[in-house]
Amino acid sequence: MHEREFRAFVSIAEIGRMDQAAKVLGYSQPAISYQIKCLEQMLGTKLFTRDSTGAQLTREGRMILPSARAVLALIDSMKGVCAAA
Repeated sequence: MHEREFRAFVSIAEIGRMDQAAKVLGYSQPAISYQIKCLEQMLGTKLFTRDSTGAQLTREGRMILPSARAVLALIDSMKGVCAAA
């Protein structure tokens, strides 16, 4: 699992659309889709249902969202410590 996958997951969960999350993160939409596919394969579950209106979290996606946010908070904290050193 990689930071970019967690950032993609959280962004899509918050925005509700892969294309908009890709734009915010500076990625292409296929790159975001690939990151989510990799995360889903690693976790062994679907995280989103997708349709023409966007992407909605599955039950499993809702369950791991707080943990993904916590992982990103830790990463950001570590980066802050290193930048201040």
